[in-house]
Amino acid sequence: MNKFVKVAVFSFLSWYGVTASADEAAVRSALGKSMPTLKVDSVKPSEVKGLFEVSIGANIFYVSEDGKYLLQGRLVDIAAHKDLTEEKLSNGRKLALSKLTDDKMIIFKAKDPKYKVFVFTDIDCGYCRKLHSEMDSYLAQGITIQYLFFPRAGKPSESYDKAVSVWCADDQKAALTAAKKGENPKPKTCANPVDEHMKLAEDFDVKGTPMIVTPNGSVYPGYLPAAQLKEALQSDLAAK
Repeated sequence: MNKFVKVAVFSFLSWYGVTASADEAAVRSALGKSMPTLKVDSVKPSEVKGLFEVSIGANIFYVSEDGKYLLQGRLVDIAAHKDLTEEKLSNGRKLALSKLTDDKMIIFKAKDPKYKVFVFTDIDCGYCRKLHSEMDSYLAQGITIQYLFFPRAGKPSESYDKAVSVWCADDQKAALTAAKKGENPKPKTCANPVDEHMKLAEDFDVKGTPMIVTPNGSVYPGYLPAAQLKEALQSDLAAK
């Protein structure tokens, strides 16, 4: 959840206090008054009595029944050894990623595709470069790599400008490969999805790069060798 949402939610709790008889409609109404431009996707009782689960985009937080407390974190079923919050978050990521079209990504497609992943990448990130240098290994394992840009230095920054220049290059894949090797791409601007990628990364609470996300919404932060990623993807498919 971004800083604005955090501050706004805390403002809602302190200014529009919900009574002990709070229910879904009351929580939604209070959120609407405090943050009228914010789209609340769902408000419903959580697995824990007295806590409401609120979904906003790919984010989930919990509000106490009396409206006094906001909880951010993971709800874990101890007996079942199951992260209940992650299950909900992965569903949110899955929905968001399903809306991405191929023309919004730079895609390295395997000849015999068995798996695909979304990779948030920063051109100047060392482990991102390591991952890209092993592209042939991923493709040989049948893993299609779909790149999304997340320049960690933000906007404006040199990394951001490089991402835009790569996107706007005549040959995006060649330009990205050259940039990953340390070559400065030819400065260029055009309509591009870099800001959209960064917003999605913020929604997914991306902390570093590379961050690998499966179509099912599962997250594998950091670099994984091709064989290890294939094993993870097989487990991910089996679990779903």
